[in-house]
Amino acid sequence: MTAHMLEQPANSPANTQTGTDSPEAAARILAMRDRINEIDSALIALWQERANLSQQVGATRVASGGTRLVLSREREILDKFRTALGADGTQLALLVLRAGRGPL
Repeated sequence: MTAHMLEQPANSPANTQTGTDSPEAAARILAMRDRINEIDSALIALWQERANLSQQVGATRVASGGTRLVLSREREILDKFRTALGADGTQLALLVLRAGRGPL
């Protein structure tokens, strides 16, 4: 049997799920995607927890007569994300901040 005969057809389930005709590569891709899905679930849970905590901080601050926002804290978060992740970090930080405090 030749290697060509072992290849999966272009419309096989492995190809449509992974974009490859190689069964070995498809198996590796699917395993990596399982881990990506686990990470995505953890990120979603952490995102929700962080947003909730941030909302509680804001509510506590306002209830005690403080300001709605602390711009120095927002700058600190933006800087941390930008330093760790570059330009994409800035965009991510803006989304994270918005999730916790709402739109400006």
